Amino acid sequence: MAKEKIVYICKECGYRTSKWVGKCPNCDEWDVLEEEKVEKLNKIFSLGDIEKNVSSFNEIKIEENFRYKTSVKEMDRLLGGGLVQGEVVLITGNPGIGKSTLLLQLASEYCEYGDVLYVSGEESSAQIKSRGERLGITASNLYLMSEVIIEKILDYVTYKKPKIIIIDSIQTISSEGSLSISGSPSQIRESTLKIVEIAKKTGVCFFIVGHITKDGKVAGPKLLEHMVDAVFNFEGEEGLFYRILRSTKNRFGSTNELAVFSMDEEGLKEIKNSSEFFLSERNEKNIGSMIVPVLEGTKVFLLEIQSLLTDGSNIGIPKRIVQGFDRNRFQILMAIGEKRMNLNIGTKDVFVNIPGGISIKDPAADLGALISLLSVYKNVEISQKIAAIGELGLRGEIRKAFFIDKRLRELEKLGFKGVYVPEANRKEIEKRNYSLKLIYLNNIEEFLERM
Repeated sequence: MAKEKIVYICKECGYRTSKWVGKCPNCDEWDVLEEEKVEKLNKIFSLGDIEKNVSSFNEIKIEENFRYKTSVKEMDRLLGGGLVQGEVVLITGNPGIGKSTLLLQLASEYCEYGDVLYVSGEESSAQIKSRGERLGITASNLYLMSEVIIEKILDYVTYKKPKIIIIDSIQTISSEGSLSISGSPSQIRESTLKIVEIAKKTGVCFFIVGHITKDGKVAGPKLLEHMVDAVFNFEGEEGLFYRILRSTKNRFGSTNELAVFSMDEEGLKEIKNSSEFFLSERNEKNIGSMIVPVLEGTKVFLLEIQSLLTDGSNIGIPKRIVQGFDRNRFQILMAIGEKRMNLNIGTKDVFVNIPGGISIKDPAADLGALISLLSVYKNVEISQKIAAIGELGLRGEIRKAFFIDKRLRELEKLGFKGVYVPEANRKEIEKRNYSLKLIYLNNIEEFLERM
């Protein structure tokens, strides 16, 4: 017999309580608890029912085509080598950034493995067909459904058994078992729970589109990101023709992976040589510009750090404008430069920019950032065929960089001539042959001597 009771659920973290409170005890957010009616079922499971879901590790067999791959190699790399059977992937991003376009293109690619179902709660089937024709999609086993009830969608899945299903978007889907309106935290949670359950039982893959709020967070409970297998975020500024797809969670691959796509009339296209794409047109020698190979997941990107110094005004605090680089980190590098390299920049306005819209989080870019600042301070030109790798300590020492071989191979591929590297990496580097001139440094004082 079912008993109905009222609980209050936090829409941010999923915390449950029997009484309403203004502040969630779990995540400390205010006014986030919502009322929900639930039914408590007094059901007893037999041992036989439980044992059906238990398997010996050695008895489990993995199919040969365990991963679905496409011709979009950057997407496969982001997924960790392809889409795993039974995987649930959440894709988020600002409105109009290209989520639906990318998924419709991927749906056409995955038709090679079997039937693909595209479910939309926002568009009619005719509207999706119109967009697909513009993208040049002609797959015969791609099916379209305009539906918002999750039970109807999953009944179709059980009956027709498609290989891959795309839900666009989870905020428009609702469950008949919940009394809340569609888009509410409880509806999103219940619908996603049913999707994850059917995915793990049948091996069907799901792509879920998730809306984001004005502060950049996924709309709905934070629990949504914990329930799915992978979370990909679309990034890109309005007016720019490229889009960045970043992996923030992946149970079957590396996190913090990054793929770059260009947007044109025919949809999204992968940019394979992304390092060359992010390097702007440069002269042979520039002042205040340095190239650094940074690691994003398993891939190396070559990015340019640009610095500029101007005389500060006599009134007020000097400006410190940093774009694409951690501002606090750059303040530390400026302090190291003032103490260890005698840079008198305390009264100057400092401007730092990373062209291309990518933010650098790799500490191995420290040395390159400080060299670009030193270049503009001393008005010394830097060859654009030289790069720098190394993390800086407060004593001015240059610390060991990880995955140094991948960074050097990327520099070789794009025709660089020389690179500043930490002395701590010498033993690892000397085991391999490079066409680069390797300049080993222990600290920034040695770099000053070379200048």
